[in-house]
Amino acid sequence: MSEKESAPGGLALIEALVNTLDIETGADRLDTEDGRAAFGIAEQDVGDARELREALRTVCLAHAGHRPPGAAAPLLDRLLAGAPLRVTVDAAGAAALRPATEPAGLTARIAAAIATAAADGTWARLKACEAEDCRWAYYDRSPAGRRRWCSMSVCGARAKMRTYRARHGGQGPSSRTSPGPPA
Repeated sequence: MSEKESAPGGLALIEALVNTLDIETGADRLDTEDGRAAFGIAEQDVGDARELREALRTVCLAHAGHRPPGAAAPLLDRLLAGAPLRVTVDAAGAAALRPATEPAGLTARIAAAIATAAADGTWARLKACEAEDCRWAYYDRSPAGRRRWCSMSVCGARAKMRTYRARHGGQGPSSRTSPGPPA
């Protein structure tokens, strides 16, 4: 899980929702009253919130270049169809997208966050960790936008060690024998 700061603006809401499930331990914050309260959802809405969360996770994986089987972009599109948005204009002439109905439900808030992030170019930088036992959402602040793991010091290091071991037949540097000095 990332040690970096949260995603900017409304993307922080999406990042937080995706990260309610710790894939490694199986702990789901939506199972708790405090976890549900953080997103303003009732216990009977947890199933819908989980469906939305996993559709968002799949899109975040796609942002990171991972195309899992059965991509959820059409699912996310279907879920967000029920969250109509409207354009509002303030006194200074600044336009913003807002949920069409008040009070806004979680899906409407997510839709507004995605629309705003897409408009300002930050949507594609919300990604999910490549590590299969993690899949934590993170905001890619790297200059090239090519980060693959939520944390280089944890998930990235594990992946690089697995790759190293695969290349060297499971042998680490200390297990290789050297020919020694010539006799």
